[in-house]
Amino acid sequence: MDRNFKEKNRVGFLMGLLFILTVGAVMFQMFSAEQNKIDQDTFFEMFARGEFKKVTIKRKETVVAEMKKEFLKSEGRDIFTSPDSAIGYPFYQFGIGDLPYFQKKLDDYKQLYKPDTTIEFYNKQEYSFGKFLLDYGFLFIFIAIAYALFFRRGGGGPGGQFFNIGKSRAKLFNENDNVKITFQDVAGLEEAKEEIQEIVEFLKNPERYTKLGGKIPKGALLVGPPGTGKTLLAKAVAGEAKVPFFSLAGPDFVEMFIGVGASRVRDLFERAKAKSPCIIFIDEIDAIGRARGKNHLSGGANDERESTLNQLLTEMDGFGTDTKVIVMAATNRADILDKALLRPGRFDRTIIVDPPELKERKEIFRVHLQKLTLSEKVDIDFLARQTPGFSGADIANVCNEAALIAARKDKAEVEAQDFLDAIDRIIGGLEKKSKVVKPNERRRIAVHEAGHATVSWLLEHAAPLVKVTIVPRGRSLGAAWYLPEERQLTTPEQMLDEICALLGGRAAEDNVFKNVSTGALNDLERVTKQAQSMVAVFGLNNRIGNVSYYDSTGQSEFAFSKPYGEKTAQIIDEEISKIIETQYQRSKELLKQNESKLFVLAEKLLEKEVIFRENLEEIFGKRSFTDEIGDMLNNPSV
Repeated sequence: MDRNFKEKNRVGFLMGLLFILTVGAVMFQMFSAEQNKIDQDTFFEMFARGEFKKVTIKRKETVVAEMKKEFLKSEGRDIFTSPDSAIGYPFYQFGIGDLPYFQKKLDDYKQLYKPDTTIEFYNKQEYSFGKFLLDYGFLFIFIAIAYALFFRRGGGGPGGQFFNIGKSRAKLFNENDNVKITFQDVAGLEEAKEEIQEIVEFLKNPERYTKLGGKIPKGALLVGPPGTGKTLLAKAVAGEAKVPFFSLAGPDFVEMFIGVGASRVRDLFERAKAKSPCIIFIDEIDAIGRARGKNHLSGGANDERESTLNQLLTEMDGFGTDTKVIVMAATNRADILDKALLRPGRFDRTIIVDPPELKERKEIFRVHLQKLTLSEKVDIDFLARQTPGFSGADIANVCNEAALIAARKDKAEVEAQDFLDAIDRIIGGLEKKSKVVKPNERRRIAVHEAGHATVSWLLEHAAPLVKVTIVPRGRSLGAAWYLPEERQLTTPEQMLDEICALLGGRAAEDNVFKNVSTGALNDLERVTKQAQSMVAVFGLNNRIGNVSYYDSTGQSEFAFSKPYGEKTAQIIDEEISKIIETQYQRSKELLKQNESKLFVLAEKLLEKEVIFRENLEEIFGKRSFTDEIGDMLNNPSV
């Protein structure tokens, strides 16, 4: 490291010195030329008095006139050595536009005044050192830079970039690096951590497994939605493992030059084999691991990516791969990866990293809340229930946003309300209290949100309400927060109740105002997707039957045609429309039966702008069916 540092300093010093000399020469020439310039009229006056010893007409139509010593003091000028004389006489120089005219005038003056001045033409290509640097200095600088960029193969930095372009960009971590993340910092993900820890043990104590005839796995693939902790698990491996750990991302293999990706793969595995046993972690492996031969429209770029993938496949399980190198990779698009990459012998294990469940969210909150100054009233169980479907990254963002909100209000502690505001901020967007809404539009928004709240309260399988607001937030003019049940399976009755609740807003507008508005765009989008999944994905429609047109491999995105015919497509469209229309009429009927309570709820919304669960209990009473989630939900207004 010191050697490379000294070498870089030496090259930098030489390049700096060359630059200073060139700039100095240029400035000297410019200064000298500026000091010695005269116009032609002055020249001919001095020529007529015989003050010049020699007048040289150069090839570039420049005149250099050397003065006699006896006229030096009368001029009172400093001595500037002529670039074309070794005697050291002072000189003047100037340019001439028309050479024949100047020669004729010079001959006329010589015949008229007969000075003893020598006149000669200078045709030799000779330069002084300053003139030489002026003409060729920038060429030398270019050569020096080219040398530094293209011909210095050793060392890192800019000097080695061109010839090191095929070198791997993986960052190496070892026991000497201060990697502070360990498995204790990874909350939840117990099954994933167990398998990851076992991989570390394979390398630290291989005899424990190989003595029974087992083989160390070649690779492990972490698969899960964004933010669930895949990269965090890899960082924990780097912090826990006492073996070298190479970390890089899939896009690091991608370059505009052909063959660079494959070269970087070879270099990576050569470095890893030299430090065996070790671990290689490739984040976002789908950048190079996409299935081959599926997209022929990308031309050469696709060929380069496929050659990189082929090289990776060869290195992971080809000839001469009997080394203690384990490859870990992470992706959220496992469906598009090449099958050859996923087979046993390459990635022997696929570790699913799902969004955290309720218990795991509590553990994640405990990890992130350790860094905050909390109020005693903050209930971790309540926060975990308020964040269904949140990933670990989302929870970290909630904690950070809550701290920022508390600091913005000059609080000494982060309170429960700050976390609720943070969750609202992340889900719905920034609250826009200053947004001007017309009274008639405000009333329509209140009726719309009251319709959602009413229908969801009256349906058994609809998610229980948390709060409703008509304060504009993000792009929406109003919003309702619900706490969905966390379930692994969903029945048709549950899906239909959810569709009916989503249509409650538009149904309320239709009942009250006898027309509808554009405010139900998001509701209609969700309803359409839900109905479409019932018919074409989950096989929950009697007319279509037990058929699913869903492609879990993800290869259907490359297809130009649907997996069903025109007649089936028409039936699917009819069934989707039938489901939505049936639930819309059901929602309208429920609201009509509870019209007076809907108006009371809408008026309370107009008055308070935000209402909570207990407000609905006051109007509608307790829900008539078992509501375990609602009973466990704390009062958000406290």
